[in-house]
Amino acid sequence: MKYQNILKGNKTQCSICPRDCKLSEGQSGFCQIRKNVNGDIVLTSYGYNTGLAVDPIEKKPLYHFYPGSKVLSFGTLGCNMGCQFCQNWHISKSKGDPTKLNHTEPERIVELAQELGCKSLAFTYNDPIIFFEYALDTAKLCRDNGIKTVAVTAGYINPEPRKEFFAYMDAANIDLKAFSESFYQKNCLAHLDEILDTIKYVKNETNTWLELTTLLIEGENDSDDELKAGCEWIVRELGIDVPLHFSAFHPDYKMLDKPPTSFTTLLKAYEIAKEAGIKYVYTGNIPDTKTSTTFCHNCSKPAIIRNGYALLEYNLQKGYCKFCGTKCSGVF
Repeated sequence: MKYQNILKGNKTQCSICPRDCKLSEGQSGFCQIRKNVNGDIVLTSYGYNTGLAVDPIEKKPLYHFYPGSKVLSFGTLGCNMGCQFCQNWHISKSKGDPTKLNHTEPERIVELAQELGCKSLAFTYNDPIIFFEYALDTAKLCRDNGIKTVAVTAGYINPEPRKEFFAYMDAANIDLKAFSESFYQKNCLAHLDEILDTIKYVKNETNTWLELTTLLIEGENDSDDELKAGCEWIVRELGIDVPLHFSAFHPDYKMLDKPPTSFTTLLKAYEIAKEAGIKYVYTGNIPDTKTSTTFCHNCSKPAIIRNGYALLEYNLQKGYCKFCGTKCSGVF
């Protein structure tokens, strides 16, 4: 079994993510679905999912990866993050029996993607890093059958499995939940540096198309200084072509005392990112055509006009602006 270490005292360490859970026989890790069974770390949710759904690719959100195409999405149970504001907590925090879920083997998932006319398959709803084997086996079959693959992830993964995982991902949206170690410790029970390492790795050392999302929570991760620092890091470490999405928070799970994010807060973040030099900045969860539109960075005309997840106007020809001929960053 890959990504495990046999320890003294009949314990086995799972080495998929930085938690490095040391598990006794029969014990499950922080994520709830990786378990020590007879000395091996076993994925108890392999082949089981919370359902498959056809989504627009924009919902992931991915705005520069085959815009307007359909993606087949699925996830399992559990998570290796401890986010107090989780918007999918009913599945990511579930301690239920995965074998009570829908049973769909990787081969059938790929067949369904083909039958439903989906350009890509997304591992989402909960973090695919923890259902590593199920996601990877499915992704390999996708590659063999001309289906693109998408990971929606928090990026909390160790360096060795990271190499294998992203080698089979055509696109990823990584949650940069804040640009603050204290936020990650307090609200996610995790650490920022490991996330930043994953983001840099994906952008600079793989062929995976990368977009980032930050869920803005007023009073927690939306200060001008933090937003500026995060945007400056993106420009410095990743360049100006990585699309950045700011999404509105709504009270959920254990963070019910915070107000829903206002559009004013989203717009402030949008403007800070633009001023930092990031070419493609978007807002989400509160529909707004202007801040959902992709503008050509050369002539400033709208390359793709959106309202929510819907494409209203598409002005690219093979990825180039039809008005001035400038290439738009992305996969088209």
